[in-house]
Amino acid sequence: MATQLSREQLVASGLDAASAADLQILLNHWLAALTPVDCWQHLSQRFLTPHHPFALHQLLFQAAYADWDFSQGPPPAWVPTPAEIQATHIADLLQGVPVSSYRDLHQWSVQHRAAFWDQMIQRLGIQFHQPYQAVLQLDQGIESVRWLLGARLNIAESCFQAPADHPAIVFQAEQTPLERITYGELRSLAHRVANGLIEMGIKPGEAIAIDLPMTIAAVAIYLGIVLAGGVVVSIADSFAADEIATRLRIANAQAIFTQDSVHRGGKSLPLYTKVIAANAPTAIVLGNARLRFGDLSWTQFLSGNDSFEAIAQDPQAPTNILFSSGTTGEPKAIPWTQTTPIKAAADGYLHQDIHPQDVIAWPTNLGWMMGPWLIYAGFINQATLAIYDGAPTQRGFGSFVQAAGVTLLGVVPSLVKAWRASHCLQGLNWRRIKAFSSTGECSNPEDMLYLMAQAGYRPVIEYCGGTEIGGGYLTGTLVQPAAPATFTTPALGLDLKILDDNGHLAPRGEAFLVPPSIGLSQTLLNRDHHQVYYAQAPRLPMESSPGPWRELRCHGDRLEQWPNGFYRALGRVDDTMNLSGIKVSAVELEQVINGSAGIQESAAIALAPPDGGPSLLVVYVVLDPGESPSPEALHRHIQARLHQHLNPLFRVHAVRRVAALPRTASNKVMRRWLRQEAIQSGNPDPVKEAKGASPRF
Repeated sequence: MATQLSREQLVASGLDAASAADLQILLNHWLAALTPVDCWQHLSQRFLTPHHPFALHQLLFQAAYADWDFSQGPPPAWVPTPAEIQATHIADLLQGVPVSSYRDLHQWSVQHRAAFWDQMIQRLGIQFHQPYQAVLQLDQGIESVRWLLGARLNIAESCFQAPADHPAIVFQAEQTPLERITYGELRSLAHRVANGLIEMGIKPGEAIAIDLPMTIAAVAIYLGIVLAGGVVVSIADSFAADEIATRLRIANAQAIFTQDSVHRGGKSLPLYTKVIAANAPTAIVLGNARLRFGDLSWTQFLSGNDSFEAIAQDPQAPTNILFSSGTTGEPKAIPWTQTTPIKAAADGYLHQDIHPQDVIAWPTNLGWMMGPWLIYAGFINQATLAIYDGAPTQRGFGSFVQAAGVTLLGVVPSLVKAWRASHCLQGLNWRRIKAFSSTGECSNPEDMLYLMAQAGYRPVIEYCGGTEIGGGYLTGTLVQPAAPATFTTPALGLDLKILDDNGHLAPRGEAFLVPPSIGLSQTLLNRDHHQVYYAQAPRLPMESSPGPWRELRCHGDRLEQWPNGFYRALGRVDDTMNLSGIKVSAVELEQVINGSAGIQESAAIALAPPDGGPSLLVVYVVLDPGESPSPEALHRHIQARLHQHLNPLFRVHAVRRVAALPRTASNKVMRRWLRQEAIQSGNPDPVKEAKGASPRF
């Protein structure tokens, strides 16, 4: 029996009484006459617009799927048409391999990995100074697989295959006009950077840091360092001086590119002063800052020579050092090699379906993996990047997306939540968008339905991966139906297994990767790579994994797969968390908090909201004897500590005072118990004293 809508429901969803009366009969006819999927496709593609109240979108989605069997998995909010499928790179790839369905294509890609990556290298047009004799060699084992034997290349050259007059970047800073730069102009600027480095005495293999917002200059600097054979050290412009210093030390950076300040939401935030406070090596400074002795201005540094011969390197040579939080205090330093960007570009080609005519916007910067990912996925696929230097949470960014003609928009779920809460996108025209992509943290289904609605119901390609993967391991495609906040497939060329607590294959549990793949890290600068990723991983039984791919690799995500094939992310299994799309360890947070006078110790946990979405940071604290600040003052103090010493993007949701932290017999803090306590007590109040949260163990 189809659900029938009342006039009162339509009025409550935001329609006026006259419109509700006019539409009630028509809507109920569609609900009764069509299957749930057909009904929703009709409503979303032919009736609903971004101008309708979102409450009406929600009401109709729920009504269309009122009889859906949710035990099998969520219903799709978007279904590709045959014409849309045929226009994808995946459809084209299917013509050149011995399979005919997407499911079989994925199986082929993981059972014939050399053939798959050979196909992708050819399709992406990767440039070589010396061709490879074999795609991979496993004589040293899965952990030490060697890719592209005998090759010499500089991956940055593959970023300049588009015609010289094709637009490379559309750029806008807050309150300024749009700027455009072509591939030819960008290449010239990158060459001037590379020559400037050589003239400074920088040698191939040396590390050069970038601490800049995402701008045209930042992109050219990144590519120039790689062209010169240097190693980019990625540092986010939001980091405090302590965090900048840590990364410079770990990577042994010889110089750093930065600028005077960062402008966000009408505010000017100092950047160069933080770099100086970090005791950085020689700085090349954009902007108008008064320079420290020995530092160079951008104009002093930049070479007048715009011709450069790229330095060819071994495929395993590092090009970028990125940082990802682990379960200990110091961030893991993960080298990207000359081959890692091939993974980023392949994912963009296949899963986000990037074409040369696409315009891609993805708020990020070069301090996080999505910054380099965007450069390689965009430029190797000959697309245009749309870069906004400003606050992406405000209407100015939404207007930029419209003006730049963005066709692929990347987001973090926290950003979508902010847009929805502020209504700042009202009245904008995002109809050129063909797809969204979301990464960095768990998504909320209602927020993602809202996002889809802003472009007339285009799919959201959820994208879950990591710095140590060079891209994603679980994602979606434009050839499969999309349900909000869910994934549809492991990434092509990579497989995963979900194991329960007993190590058995299960629909819900910890996700393990099945190596090898181009993109997977093989070394860490400051950790034992084997101990981090392989030592604790089980091996698959022979019957569950025929062929050579039985070794598993730890990643740390919890997943669930429904019977209908959709997946959802359930957060982390270790002591790391994603806050505002940034991975951080509990230990990093606690070290900063514990440095406060009056705080004896602390424990930080991430709490998933009941309806899904970005994690909430909850901090448990034990105060020194005699300390009794007000709950509000304690909350403000901890927030200020994180802002000053770690990252201003981290928001403390709740602070809870306890007499002691729960610990195991070996004295480890039982964060899992604290998470359970927080869940059982309901969504924590921002300030509260936890009762009975100090059991003996």
